[in-house]
Amino acid sequence: MNETTKNWAIFLAAGVCVIAGIYGFYYFAESALALRMLIVLTGLAAASGVVYASTPGRDFVQFARESIAEGKKVAWPTRKETIQMTLIVFAFAIIMSIFLAGVDGAIGALISWLTKRG
Repeated sequence: MNETTKNWAIFLAAGVCVIAGIYGFYYFAESALALRMLIVLTGLAAASGVVYASTPGRDFVQFARESIAEGKKVAWPTRKETIQMTLIVFAFAIIMSIFLAGVDGAIGALISWLTKRG
């Protein structure tokens, strides 16, 4: 069996795990909601474990680990810088909305004057 066929079989098995979890949720409709949610989470966990057996699954986990490592290297702004930048964005949005409302009103008035409807 070639690698592509093997991966598709693994993904199909993972789909079956997810469907089984969802089926269990509705099959045990009379049970407590916490138990039903646990059944769904178990199906998702089983599907994740099955997908990890595939090459794309292992590649994804490796990519996620590398992404987390890169995220730790980022120089994040301080709380003060974040608040200042947020306030600047809000101020700019307010100024632009006032400007665009004025332009819209002026164009509307100009069109009304040109068409003699106002």
